[in-house]
Amino acid sequence: MALLSSSASTPCIISSLLDTDLYKFTMMQVVLHHFPAAQVEYRFKCRTPGAALSPYIAEIRSEIQKLCRLQFSEDELAYLRSLRFIKSDFVDFLGLFKLNEKYISISPSKSLPGEIEINVKGPWLHTILFEIPVLAIVNEVFFRNTHPNADLSEGRKRLKQKILHITQDPRLKDCKIADYGTRRRFSKQWHEEVLLTLLEKMPRNLAGTSNVMFAKKLGLIPLGTMAHEYLQACQALGPRLRDSQIYAFEIWAKEYRGDLGIALSDVYGMTAFLRDFDMYFCKLFDGARHDSGDPTQWGERLIAHYEKNRVDPKTKTLVFSDSLTFDKVSELYMHFAGRARIAFGVGTHLTNDLGFTPLQIVMKMVRCNGQPVAKLSDAPEKTMCDDAAYLAYLRQVFEIAEPIATPSVQQTLT
Repeated sequence: MALLSSSASTPCIISSLLDTDLYKFTMMQVVLHHFPAAQVEYRFKCRTPGAALSPYIAEIRSEIQKLCRLQFSEDELAYLRSLRFIKSDFVDFLGLFKLNEKYISISPSKSLPGEIEINVKGPWLHTILFEIPVLAIVNEVFFRNTHPNADLSEGRKRLKQKILHITQDPRLKDCKIADYGTRRRFSKQWHEEVLLTLLEKMPRNLAGTSNVMFAKKLGLIPLGTMAHEYLQACQALGPRLRDSQIYAFEIWAKEYRGDLGIALSDVYGMTAFLRDFDMYFCKLFDGARHDSGDPTQWGERLIAHYEKNRVDPKTKTLVFSDSLTFDKVSELYMHFAGRARIAFGVGTHLTNDLGFTPLQIVMKMVRCNGQPVAKLSDAPEKTMCDDAAYLAYLRQVFEIAEPIATPSVQQTLT
């Protein structure tokens, strides 16, 4: 990417490599120890109709260049070293780490006017940290151009209403909510204001944040375990495709020895997850995370599965993180309270609810070691793949029915 100067008066959007989600570090440690030679490819997609990003390519490029100049400070490394599940050799590696511009490209879309293409291709170990800050950059560049000098009063009003919704209902006094909003935030400044307000107004209900920088700065608990890319990559890295989900959980258990035990359940849909999540995993993992499909049905099926495997669901944690609002949080909490431990991760509804239409943007892994990889979600619109034949084969292997309307390859990359 050609170097571009930026206004000295505009601060960097990303000023720390800690300004990302914890699960990027927990997965990166697994990559270092188990898959250091893996090669991957990620692709960006904007799902918001009519959102023109191409006018801002130069600005986005400039911010990515600044991102690629960052390194971890000694203070940041010391913080990571203090986390019980982070190993010293991984911190030593991070002490030498920088994101490299040669692995990322950005250009106007060749087929969709106004849209942009962002591709990341290279060693997994050296590209895994691109996704979250790049998405945060795209968001902030878009909103500071489309809504310059935005009045945040509407956002503050909405945030106050959310807080009152939780704090004024005695039935929700033990409801725990975490911030998962880094990738789709309106801005870094607004993100911090939201967290400071939650800390002041509902400290009992604030479980923590996925953002490592703000966890360090504000004394919050950093939260996160694994993401879809980890299980997707294991399709190419494991010994047999059908066993790739089991393989992913086993490698995770080998690395963390029972720590960070929240299993992601929707890479192949809930039926395939429960088929693989046997008594051993039921007892070993602390719980599971819902990220697509009907959350109430998911929770009921998981509780029944625990009971079937002679595990008390009250000792396990159900984490909900799919497009949550505070209304949905309270509904789910009251439905499952007392039957299991319940936790919630709220993203866009916390960090980008100011009266403007949020961008629905993602950057997903599409290949590992030259092979297509995919997520077969309980929500068909979230299924991702750039190879329709592989997608069909994956459905066959995991015994997953075709959706009612099979998306085209272009549509599935969402």
